[in-house]
Order: sequence, then structure tokens, then C-alpha cells
Amino acid sequence: MSYHIVSIDSPQCSLSCKDGQLTCRVDGEEKLRTIPLEDVASIIITSFSASVHSKLLIEAARHGIALILCEAFQPVSIMLPANRSTDTLLTRAQLDITGRERETLWRRTVNAKVKNQLLLAEQLAPNDSKLEELRKISAGSHEHKEAMAARTHWGIFGRALGVPDFIREREQGGVNSLLNYGYAVLLSTVLQKLFGVGLDPTFGIFHAVREQATPLAYDLMEPFRPCVDWRVAQWVRKHSKETADAAMRDSAHPKDLEVDKAFRAWVTAFPLEKVDYLDMTIEIRGVIEGVIRSFRRAVIEHKPTTYRPWTPNSIKWAGC
Repeated sequence: MSYHIVSIDSPQCSLSCKDGQLTCRVDGEEKLRTIPLEDVASIIITSFSASVHSKLLIEAARHGIALILCEAFQPVSIMLPANRSTDTLLTRAQLDITGRERETLWRRTVNAKVKNQLLLAEQLAPNDSKLEELRKISAGSHEHKEAMAARTHWGIFGRALGVPDFIREREQGGVNSLLNYGYAVLLSTVLQKLFGVGLDPTFGIFHAVREQATPLAYDLMEPFRPCVDWRVAQWVRKHSKETADAAMRDSAHPKDLEVDKAFRAWVTAFPLEKVDYLDMTIEIRGVIEGVIRSFRRAVIEHKPTTYRPWTPNSIKWAGC
């Protein structure tokens, strides 16, 4: 298949095609951006006011290109050419994943997630007494490795942010609300890339299948959750200092952490931050695409070891 997944996120732009080229004209810019249609696998439109010429719809269909339309970064519509409405090879491969292959794919996912949690914990709280425990969990092969690591990770995370009794609960407010929103942004990015390479997110490797659920997206986003944790930790530390200074100055009580406009802008930008992956430093959304492509290859070839979930090459988290 063609290899480029083109993301259109400019506030106002016009998409069309000419002489076999996808064209994009952004309001206020004189230069016309182009890319050969034959090099495009999918077009993801997250812009809220982009215009799409009907000629592009036809030419995209002729070239086998999927158009994915998003609202609030969440895919809401997929336009597929008639000959690509069902990728029987890929769908059959997803359905034919053996139990052993599924276990290997999930084990590699969990190992990457726990390693990333450890690296983040070492960055957030290098002197925490529970770090050694998390190191042992990361190096081990426990049956309940993910759950064991989560308990230790969240304890370190809470203490590092001055919340020693922190418990990760979706329904609670404060830091939990910030994490929930950040994970929703991450989920949207993963879904965009899954649809972009033709993988059906309803066929997962671990998370349970439920009505209107996308278990594969929840599976493959796991190693990236610490990126959201780090982003939230940066926000909380900055917010806590500002509110503490204000409280001392004005004798006022600091406000509770909430998902406000400023936080949404802060966390929504994290897929554009750079991290290390396979000896490269690229944007998180590019890393997600690379991971998903490696998963696709592993599924088609029935070789789970070709799946490469993300772990940073260094412990420098300053860029994510």
C-alpha cells in the first residue's frame, strides 16, 4: 500500500487535486502544498472548516485512498473506495491471529508500557523508595505484571505531585480528570492511525469487545499512556506552584484542578511533541503510526516479533 498518511489540521484550507497531485491551499498562504496521490494511503481531516473539492473525492477513490473525517480529533466518518471497503486479506489476518500470537503481541505491549512507566517514575521521583520495586516488576514476567506496575507507578506519580494518597479512578476529579482528557486525545490519535492503515479497531488482542468499542485502539495506546502522565505531571506542577503563590499572596485557597480551555490546548498539542523511537527523534503521532504499521505487518505475516511497541531510547522526557 502507499505509505503517506496525510493529516490536515489547518484551521481553514481547501483540498483538491491537479495532475495527479493532492493539493492543499491554506488561507493566508500563497504557496500551494502538493503531494503525489500515488504516495498517499489515507487523508485524515481534523480541521473544523476545511473544504474538499468533489474532484478529490473521485480521484482519491480511483487511487484507493481513504478519507477520514474527524470531530474534536475523533474519527466520525470514513470514506472508502468501493474496492477498498473491505480489505479481506487484512481482515482475515486479524481474525486468524492465534492464541499464542495474541499472547506475544500483548506481552510485548505490556512490557513496553511498564518500561515507560519506570522511566517516567525515575524522571519524576528519582529518590522514591518504591522505584526499586518498580524496576523489579519491569524486569520480571509476572502474570499480573500490568496491574502490579500500575499500583506502584500511581503511588510514585501521586507522591511526586504532592498527592500522597492519589488513586487512579476514572470517576474522580482533579488529576484524574486531567488524565482522562489526555487519554481521550491519545485514543483519538491512535484511532486515526488505525483507520489510516486499514486496521479494524474492533478486533483487539486483549481488551474486551463491547458494543461500539474499539479494543485494538485501547490495546495499542497502552505504551503511550506515560506520555500523557508526563504531560499532566508538568501541568500539575506548574499549576500547583502558581496557585500556591497566589494563595500566599492573596490569602486565598487554590482552585481545584480542572479541564479548562488552557489545559485542553496544552494536552491536545502533545501528539506533536518529539520523542525517541528506533534511533530517531520524531513526533509522537509519527511514532504511533510507526508502531501501528509494525503491528499491521506482524498480523499479516503472523510474526508477532516484528511488532515494535514504543519505548524511548533515553530517559529524557523533556520533549513529550
